[in-house]
Amino acid sequence: MAEITIVEESITHYLPEYAHISSAFSIAHILQIRVVNGGLGGILLDEVAVSPTIIKDYDTVENPSCWAAQWDISKWGRLTAYSDHHRVGGCLLAYNTEGVEILEGRTDLTALWDIRVAPDFRRRGIATKLFTAAVIWAQQRSCTGMKIETQNNNVTACRFYQAQGCILQRITRFAYPMFPDETQLIWYLPL
Repeated sequence: MAEITIVEESITHYLPEYAHISSAFSIAHILQIRVVNGGLGGILLDEVAVSPTIIKDYDTVENPSCWAAQWDISKWGRLTAYSDHHRVGGCLLAYNTEGVEILEGRTDLTALWDIRVAPDFRRRGIATKLFTAAVIWAQQRSCTGMKIETQNNNVTACRFYQAQGCILQRITRFAYPMFPDETQLIWYLPL
């Protein structure tokens, strides 16, 4: 396998190109939410199989190229993974941006807004390299934490964030009116 290089690049000229890397993933399992005693007994996540397997692609709902029209992304970061001078992955980092709810109005928090690796390059450690570079990027801005949003239908991502040391901070049922079967999971990594 060719060496993977992570490079920080300008975000302002990149979002349409960023969307060319597929974010689609297969859903073979979900983390099913089980509320115990109306919630007073806690919430459990049970991994259950989905049949048939479903392909999910959030870019068909909200393409990354529209984010610059929604928010001032001038303080955001963009990290790109290259293999033999070909873009094979990347991540976007939201920082100090008014109106981005996950940032809570704080300037000591970074959100790993999006991370993606081209399908032919997945399971080769590229996401781990991007995540490590994202942590360094946040630390260089004196951030004390990083937050990540995913959903209960992306078990692979949940296991990845857990393996990186992230803590499941919040579970929000009914967060997505367009996708009533999906539950929002917010992960937190202290820096």
